Amino acid sequence: MFDYSGAMLDYFRTTLLRLPRPAKRAILVAFDFVMLSFAVWAAYSLRLNTFVVPDTTQFLVMVLAPLTAIPVFIRLGLYRSVIRYLPDRAFWTIANAVLIATLLWVGALFALEISRMGTVPRSLPLIYGILAIWIIGGSRFVAKHLLWTPVKQNYSGQVLIYGAGATGAQLANALHQHGNKYVAGFLDDDTTLHGREIAGIRVYPPSHIERLTDAMGIKEVILSMPSISSTQRQKIISQLSRHALKIRALPPLTDLASGRYLISQVREIDINDILGRSAIPADPDLLQKMLEERCILVSGAGGSIGSELCKLIIKWNPRKLILLEANEFALYQIERTLKKSTDIPIVPVLGSVTDPALVARTLKHHAVQVVFHAAAHKHVPLVEANVLEGVRNNTFGTQNIAKLSFELGVENFVLISTDKAVRPTNVMGATKRWAELIVRSFADEAAAKGTGQKFCAVRFGNVLGSNGSVVPLFKEQIAQGGPVTITDEDMTRYFMSIHEAAELIVQAGALSQGGDIFILEMGEPVRIRDLAENMVRLAGLDIQSEKNPGGEIAISIIGRRPGEKTHEELFYDPESAKPTRLPKILRARQNQTILTDLPLALSHLNNAVQNEDEPEVRNILFRIIEETDNLNTDKNKVVTLEIVAKNDTA
Repeated sequence: MFDYSGAMLDYFRTTLLRLPRPAKRAILVAFDFVMLSFAVWAAYSLRLNTFVVPDTTQFLVMVLAPLTAIPVFIRLGLYRSVIRYLPDRAFWTIANAVLIATLLWVGALFALEISRMGTVPRSLPLIYGILAIWIIGGSRFVAKHLLWTPVKQNYSGQVLIYGAGATGAQLANALHQHGNKYVAGFLDDDTTLHGREIAGIRVYPPSHIERLTDAMGIKEVILSMPSISSTQRQKIISQLSRHALKIRALPPLTDLASGRYLISQVREIDINDILGRSAIPADPDLLQKMLEERCILVSGAGGSIGSELCKLIIKWNPRKLILLEANEFALYQIERTLKKSTDIPIVPVLGSVTDPALVARTLKHHAVQVVFHAAAHKHVPLVEANVLEGVRNNTFGTQNIAKLSFELGVENFVLISTDKAVRPTNVMGATKRWAELIVRSFADEAAAKGTGQKFCAVRFGNVLGSNGSVVPLFKEQIAQGGPVTITDEDMTRYFMSIHEAAELIVQAGALSQGGDIFILEMGEPVRIRDLAENMVRLAGLDIQSEKNPGGEIAISIIGRRPGEKTHEELFYDPESAKPTRLPKILRARQNQTILTDLPLALSHLNNAVQNEDEPEVRNILFRIIEETDNLNTDKNKVVTLEIVAKNDTA
């Protein structure tokens, strides 16, 4: 049997939804006028306990109620809300509006009494207020129920768009057509737009965000400012992250223009966005000089930095790319990834830099011209627990590949170093400092013999998203419901994006004069606790604390691990770092003295490793660094190096 009532309801719903927004508002205002007048009549009837036929005074009182209420409703935004997306908490906004309107109505009634146009029962405003709240609030939620059915299945909430420009208007229209999100308003810093409507949506100042989220139940803000600077974006995200909101963003204009994204596609806020680092375009001349038509080997090609270097290298038409990697699965992954996007010859070599025969055979057979040495054990606690393997790989592996590169005529050798090599307090940092000294020794030998070969090192801090980085760990902990663990309340680290690091490494290699230690400009150090808190807030969650015990994610301090510093450094002597032609690359002074007995020191270190004498390995590691670096640093700037035993806690 045909359901006439259902068909009628669907027809009524469809007709109403298709009306233009001004028409819907007019219907709502007319409805409120009638229902508020009815509420006064009902209040009279209840108070007098009879069916009231209004006289002139009562009729005037009935008309005054909506005349005082409707301006209040307009001012408090009751007619800007879309009924079918009305959040439950909006009932309290309605109740507040009715209360204010009732007080104004009482003022009007008092004026009537003073002018002796009539009096009303003292309890009438109270009865009217109660009825008005339930009639106005109830009618809206009944209407929401009737209009909600078609969108209920796909609806995912109300959002605010930060940025009321042309891009924001297009995004609002795209979201409206998509049908699962309702744009409740724009936020914009432009004061001339505040209070205006764009694409039928009101523009608010950012300072109103707390009131809007409370009134409308908003859980998400979308940044629609794809062309603003990183610094501006970081500032806005920092302000928004104080609220329990999920923050997403439109992709950059370059991605939109290239077709990688549509205007309706938004992305999650990347942690890069909250660091405020402004990217500087790479110098194409330097990249071309270093990469084009050359045979290039990347050691540790399957690692975080190594794989990013490989992805950059193949964009610059090298003659051949050699992937040297000890991890079979990592090598398989990077080879498969690269071959999807290039026809350039790619040669996977499974093996370690500690294997001299393999390295020599690879360099000689392929006539390698450029080596990027990224292979290293980098995880501080793991290397601290495996000292002998850390020294074998990081120190003697570097000696191996650097020596063979020198002997077999490699033109450019670039060591990827770390800020942990500066005044190291852990084995990982110490082994990387030895690697820097080894590379410098071959640079000096190349200069002495006039071979024209360039050996250099590039030193920088943490890269976001790298294996073992704190950022993926925090994401995993947040996804699991916490707690997010940090080792020290005051710990800071330098961060940069992995893509930026790869570009700067290659450019630094092109700038090398031989024997350089380049330092990448890392900006200001980031407090790890602040990073953790920002990541929790960006996930739209609250931080659990003594002041907020109901928060979803707790932050736990677990104590520093062996060999871990509270603050990392990039320089032994910041005043000695000189700028290069690229603002983000600095060059450490080149007149450093290398110990003449470095080969002897390496021999002693090798003997200690072969004898598996871990205490002696640690002693040699740190003692030689202290002696060498004290020769090259002003005494008042030297910090005596701390030798950390395996089971000590720094």
